[in-house]
Amino acid sequence: MPGNASALTYAPSGAQSLRAGQEPGEWMADPDQSLELSRTQPWDRVPEFGGPPVPQRPPVPQRRVVEPAAVVRHRDAELSIAGRDVRDDAHDPEPYDARSHDADSDEDGAWVGEWEDDGDWDDSELDDSDRDDEQPWQRDPLWQVLLRGAGELLVTAGLVVLLFVVYEVYVTDLLNDRTQGNLAEQLHDQWDQASAAPENLVAPAVGEPLAVLHIPRLGEDYSRVVLEGVSEEQLAEGPGHYIGTALPGQQGNLAIAGHRVGKGSPFLDTDELLPGDPIVVETAQNWYVYRVLGDAATGDYTTDPSGIPGQQIVKPSDVSVIAPTPDAADAAPSGAYLTLTTCHPKYSAQQRLIVHAVLDGSPVSKADFPDGPPALIEG
Repeated sequence: MPGNASALTYAPSGAQSLRAGQEPGEWMADPDQSLELSRTQPWDRVPEFGGPPVPQRPPVPQRRVVEPAAVVRHRDAELSIAGRDVRDDAHDPEPYDARSHDADSDEDGAWVGEWEDDGDWDDSELDDSDRDDEQPWQRDPLWQVLLRGAGELLVTAGLVVLLFVVYEVYVTDLLNDRTQGNLAEQLHDQWDQASAAPENLVAPAVGEPLAVLHIPRLGEDYSRVVLEGVSEEQLAEGPGHYIGTALPGQQGNLAIAGHRVGKGSPFLDTDELLPGDPIVVETAQNWYVYRVLGDAATGDYTTDPSGIPGQQIVKPSDVSVIAPTPDAADAAPSGAYLTLTTCHPKYSAQQRLIVHAVLDGSPVSKADFPDGPPALIEG
C-alpha cells in the first residue's frame, strides 16, 4: 500500500495513519486515538461497526443473546447456574461471559437445556412450607364465614352478660353500702335538729328518707334506710315505702319493697324470717316493733286469728298484699301491719315473696331506750 498515495494505511492501536504523499515513518495524527486506547479490546469493535477486517485476526461473530425459559425456581437454586454459584462471580477475576460464552452456547436452546438438567433444582428438595407459599390463596366458603362470625358474636354476648351479672350482683352492693351510709348520716342529722314535741309522722317527699329498718334475724347490725317511693331510682339506694300506705305505728299496712339481689340486696334472706321474729322500725323519737305473723312455737305461718299469713308467694300483679288489711283489698284497716315485698325466687322476678307482720305493743321511746328496744337483741 505504500505505492498508493491516495489510500490510508490502517495501523494497530497506538499507531498513526499515513497521510497521502507521506513516506513511512511520517504519520498523520489520529483523532480517534484516545477512544481507541480506552477500549479494552479495540480490535474486536471494528467489525461490529462495519469496519474492515483486522489483519491476522479472525472475524468476531455477531453476539446473540438467548433468553432462558421462564422457570420458577427456589431462591437458592436461582443462585446456582450450571452447577456454579453465581455469587462467586463477583470475586472471580475472569469475566462471566468469557467463561460461559462459547460456540456451543450460540445454539438455540443451549441455556434452557442447562437449566433443565440442573440437578440442584429438584422440587423434591423444597420444604413443605415453600410449596404452601406457592399455593394460591382461596376465599373461605360463605357458610364458614357466617358460622365463624356467629360464634364470635355469641362469645362476645356471653362475656357482656357475664360482666352485667357481676356488676348487678356484686358491684352495686358495694356502691349501695356507701349510699346507705350517706343516707343514715343525713337522716340522723335531721332527727338531731327536730324538736322534742310529740312525734307527728308525715310522709316525706319522694326520694327522701323516712325511717330506718332493723331486722335482727338478718344480722345484728342489719340496718337499712327506707326512702319514700318504690321506683327504681329509690330502690337502687335502699328499701322503698309504697306511697299512700300507712306510716310507722299507724293503723293500716306499712308496706316496704326492696331488691332481693343487687342494689345492696336488702331483702336477700327474707325467706328465713320465722313467725314471731321482730322487725323494728326506727323513727326520730320512737322504736316500733312488729312481729311476723304465725305460730312461733310450730313455725306455721297460717295460724294467726286474722287469717293473714306470715309469709306467702304471689304473682307480681297481686297488689292486695299491700292493702290496708293485707289480702283484703276493699276492707278497712283492722290493725297496724307491716308488709315486706321482694322478688322470688332469687335472681328472678317471676313472683313476689311477701312477709306480713303486726305491731307488737306501743311505741318504745328513744328517750328511754336510746340504743334500741330489747327486741333488737333477739335473733
